Amino acid sequence: MQTTVRSAVSFQGVGLHSGKPVRMRIRPAMAEHGIWFKRTDILFGDTLVPARFDAVEITPLCTRIVNRAGVQVSTIEHVMAALAGCGVHNALIEIDGPEVPILDGSSAPFVRSILARGVRTLRAPVRAIEILSPVSVHTASGWARLSPPKPGQGLTMDFHIDFADAAIGTQRKSLNLANGAFVRELCDSRTFCRQSDVESMQANGLALGGTYENAVVVDGDKVLSPGGLRHADEAVRHKMLDALGDLYTAGQPIIGHYEGHKAGHAITNMLLHELFATPEAYRLTLCDDAMTESLPGSGVERDEIPAVA
Repeated sequence: MQTTVRSAVSFQGVGLHSGKPVRMRIRPAMAEHGIWFKRTDILFGDTLVPARFDAVEITPLCTRIVNRAGVQVSTIEHVMAALAGCGVHNALIEIDGPEVPILDGSSAPFVRSILARGVRTLRAPVRAIEILSPVSVHTASGWARLSPPKPGQGLTMDFHIDFADAAIGTQRKSLNLANGAFVRELCDSRTFCRQSDVESMQANGLALGGTYENAVVVDGDKVLSPGGLRHADEAVRHKMLDALGDLYTAGQPIIGHYEGHKAGHAITNMLLHELFATPEAYRLTLCDDAMTESLPGSGVERDEIPAVA
């Protein structure tokens, strides 16, 4: 059955790129509502923004959604991954600024608070997007593909990255996201960047809220963030976290196999556009109990959040 948060969950922090304080609250919503953001700092006009792939405005550094009135919310990927990973299908997210708070740079603070409140079952079946045939997109920098699932599986993921910096290097990870795997394996992995990129972004008015506390910053073979890495392969885990959040903008959970090679937000969004432009490649499925149990949010337990987060 579909779910929502049991009661409102509040967060306060700064935007990664703006550096400005922002308050956000995830509120319960009825069945079939989906995930929507509401800008509470805007008093007139259309302040609701759908967390959907066709509302995404392509940016290189984050996922930004924009409604027809031009109202936007950026850096939604970490909270979207948390909602997907906790199995929350419906929520209204109130926010008093244009950017989701970065918190510690991962999804763990969102996951911890959602699971502390709990989720409430609604009287409506879960609808999922089942992949029937492969679709893929390629760019000069990387590629991504969605393929049909193996029998009995929900969403599985295979991701590969390759960076010149020795502190990151080449990493690859495969994961079946069923049975709380997102919470155990991915939710605490933080966004990452190179020190030279930080300097360049801040010189151009970006990453103004970035610190060594909310991102993994590397310089060659050195990890500059205090405490080092949470996982030896934290970078590829975070890329998978981002991909789950971006895939959730499809509007329903996806049943299929996602592969990403040096893929980012833009490539995953392009992949969703390609999927929905190919009707024969998918079908909307009403999930039975077994299918629901294979989805990322099924069987999640609060004590599975990694202790390092």
